[in-house]
Amino acid sequence: MRPLLDRSLARFILLFAFLYGGFGVNSPFFPSFLSARGLEPEAIGVVLAAGTAVRLVAAPVAGQVADRLDASRTILALSLAGAALVALGYLTARGFWPLLLTGLVSAIALAPLAPVADALALGASEQRDATGRRAFDYGWVRGAGSAAFILGSLVSGQVIGQFGLTSILVLQAALFAVACLFAFRVPEQSLPAGQEASSPSDPAESTHGLWRLLAIPLYRRVIIVAALVFGSHAMHDGFAVIRWREAGIGPELISLLWSESVAAEVVIFFLIGPRLLDRIGPAHAAALCAGAGALRWIVMSQTAWVPALMLIQPLHGLTFAFLHLACMRLLSEIVPSGLAATALTVYGTLGAGLSSVLLTLASGPLYGRLGPEGFLAMAALCVLAVPVTLTLRLPTDAQRS
Repeated sequence: MRPLLDRSLARFILLFAFLYGGFGVNSPFFPSFLSARGLEPEAIGVVLAAGTAVRLVAAPVAGQVADRLDASRTILALSLAGAALVALGYLTARGFWPLLLTGLVSAIALAPLAPVADALALGASEQRDATGRRAFDYGWVRGAGSAAFILGSLVSGQVIGQFGLTSILVLQAALFAVACLFAFRVPEQSLPAGQEASSPSDPAESTHGLWRLLAIPLYRRVIIVAALVFGSHAMHDGFAVIRWREAGIGPELISLLWSESVAAEVVIFFLIGPRLLDRIGPAHAAALCAGAGALRWIVMSQTAWVPALMLIQPLHGLTFAFLHLACMRLLSEIVPSGLAATALTVYGTLGAGLSSVLLTLASGPLYGRLGPEGFLAMAALCVLAVPVTLTLRLPTDAQRS
């Protein structure tokens, strides 16, 4: 059985490499593409926020369809094909309304990609061989995706220098098209063997499960911290590259800066994060991440000096990857049996998703009026998160019982 499991790992690595490579060639420069197509900062914020809002709705719907039809691979492949086609559709879109409409359609196609791919990989990773050993570590697959994101960012910077900003859309379409082929090569298994789906078909039961989760104080605090710290990335994601280009930084160096942050994420996921989390615990880990976020955005507000940027970009390993590990550690301990999928969906929607929509909308006017000093508002969010992080302590075994 082991060779079969090894082939499964290899297929997932290829799938995630092309999937996240497609994200990587586009993400750093897409706001600049919108700017080059005539959008002002406020309009860029609206387009980005609208896409995020649509993904918040489209992703759960796609997940439910995939579960009910037992067709996760098909949903993933169709979404990849659609995302590739819509990426090419951007080539002819100019002005606010065409770009907004294209962005909304793109968001529908993009929404299922990461969560459905994760569901497939997590399910396959839990399969066991004859000795009872797990098929593979999900982190290997996600790490491969992050590494591909870095490579995609670096490649896009070089290609933009030769062919312009529209090249990122052609690259993304090509990578998603290849990923679509690999989507049909991975196992369909979307849940560990013997585990039943945790999302009930009865809407009343689903609502009851949601209220059970929100009744847990520690769960609510995890969502608050995630919303504040993850949400504080909104201005960076939307306007960092625009800020850097205005300061005269070229696309090759911008790609390097963006890739440096993702490289830090990979290091945290693979090497530093789990051990450090065991040593200091989730509460102090989250506090460290919030403090790192405040420092990162304060520096971004004050300077675009390249050496300073190169020093703060690795803080992304804390503000995203390490905080994510801390939140996952807490959720694995406090979420009731049978509500894991609901808990993660709500965490993603209310924690990172909804806050990103609202703060992306706010980032456009903030950056338009304050320029780089708008990043101070993002630093303030991280400062507000610090006292909440210090309450993220797991209950004792006696309290849990």
